[in-house]
Amino acid sequence: MTIQYSRRLRGIAAPVLAISLLVAGCGGGDDDVRSGSSDVGQPSEINPRDPADLREGGNLRLALTSFPATFNPLHVDSDGDVSTVVGWTLPSTVTADEAGVVSTDPDFYSDIRLVNTNPQQIEYTINPKAVWSDGSPITWEDLRSQANALSGRDTGFLVSHTQGYSRIEKVERGADDRQAIVTFGQHYAEWRGLFSPLMPKESTATPQALNDVDRSRPAKSAGPFMVTAIDQGQKRITLQRNPKWWGNAPKLDTVTFSVLDSSARLTALQNNEIDAVDIYGAEEAKSAGSSPGIVVRRAPDATNSHFTFNGAPGSILEDPRLRVAISKAIDRKTITTALQNGVVIDPKPVNNHIYLEGQKGYQDNSAVVSYDPAAAARMLDDLGWRLNGEVREKDGRQLVIRDVMVQQDRQVQMAQIAQQNLAQIGVKLVIETHSGTDLFTKVIDPGNFDIAQFSWGRSLFPLGALEQIYAYNPANNLSNKGRVGSPELNALIDQVLSELDPEKAIEMANQADRMIFELGHSLPVFQGAGNVAVRDNVANYGAFGLSSADYTKVGFVK
Repeated sequence: MTIQYSRRLRGIAAPVLAISLLVAGCGGGDDDVRSGSSDVGQPSEINPRDPADLREGGNLRLALTSFPATFNPLHVDSDGDVSTVVGWTLPSTVTADEAGVVSTDPDFYSDIRLVNTNPQQIEYTINPKAVWSDGSPITWEDLRSQANALSGRDTGFLVSHTQGYSRIEKVERGADDRQAIVTFGQHYAEWRGLFSPLMPKESTATPQALNDVDRSRPAKSAGPFMVTAIDQGQKRITLQRNPKWWGNAPKLDTVTFSVLDSSARLTALQNNEIDAVDIYGAEEAKSAGSSPGIVVRRAPDATNSHFTFNGAPGSILEDPRLRVAISKAIDRKTITTALQNGVVIDPKPVNNHIYLEGQKGYQDNSAVVSYDPAAAARMLDDLGWRLNGEVREKDGRQLVIRDVMVQQDRQVQMAQIAQQNLAQIGVKLVIETHSGTDLFTKVIDPGNFDIAQFSWGRSLFPLGALEQIYAYNPANNLSNKGRVGSPELNALIDQVLSELDPEKAIEMANQADRMIFELGHSLPVFQGAGNVAVRDNVANYGAFGLSSADYTKVGFVK
């Protein structure tokens, strides 16, 4: 299933049930916070229009994969749908252009500066007009509370990630309540990605607050929109203009999110029941493009599909050598061609866990898992998994692997090709589908799988994913869904994140990526195509690529 993903949140990676987008910000900029490379990304297709050419008001209707398990995007239960909704409602630190170059978001911060390197210190000066939806000011205390909750020092906080925050030594009041001075105990290379999004201190004050305050609805907002109605029965969420918003007035009156099954998405768009939907495959693109009043907007997005392996103690794939053997038997090129032929030019697998092709730092580190079924079969023999009929066995146990995923045709097609590949070497892959509502909370997060299929939304700050997804701490899994890692990888990740020289950090990140492949942590498959079918009268919305959305400019042409 697809997710209309938040265009504000770039500080973290988030799980996506299919192939979607994780980006951030709105506004303009400050050179002190600039980062990125001009060779990253491709032009977006959003039907850019001057807001003066748009009509006042209107309701933008979008689709969700599942109803959010929480409205706190910092909580471990959050996912892409959470980010989709709160991206319209929460503060961010940065905005990004089409090349993925970021700068300070002036709606929320007057200035963000690296003011010292020994120790590393960042000075955040909050926009004096910035307030929460109850009228209370956004202050340094909100940053301090969030830094404490995400530090990892109190494991009672069930957070989705700690990267960067675990290195913060203290957050202090600056010249006034509108300024925060953040001091690091260790250097953090990707400091620009912190506090995106920012939650109010009431939502991060205690573990119970993080878990409960925003569980059923957001407690506070600070973006151009705010959640005003939640219909659990109809699985619908309504956003309206935030009356306390201090920035440019939005063109839309409301935004409505409805949970829709993937099979119903395109039909709903064609029947004028929703206004935009991510699409996959040549047939969907052709059908959408030939429908009256609908256009297909295209820009490769910052996501990648993958197979995540469960290596937890006692799991059938606990041995990293077995995970690598399974990886070598899966034909990623065939999967990529089958799912993206006619959708993207020259479909090819992603061969890096950290960077996408075209990003500075991307290189192919996948040699250890290159497709070689004969070698995979030999590895299984050496590990004691011997053929007994059509399925291998070891110590009386058959090599039967459960592959879990959301119920969606493309996910199943991906699994079926892997199933055929693995059958050739005596491995039985059982395909198990679940609803989008249950997949993470009831299956993946509890570790009730052998292989899990979903996608990661990549960040403009890719190094942060190293700690969030690939480092492993048994006491706090964060987003390491398969519980796979090693002390050596943890140590290297720590070095990467401490390196303030970007070139050295890239070199070490690729060393870490090779270790991730060698551990059989997960197997990346392909980058999201980024095609979005949109009603043709929708402006400043669609395929954003690596750029940010300005939600105040989204609307309908006159």
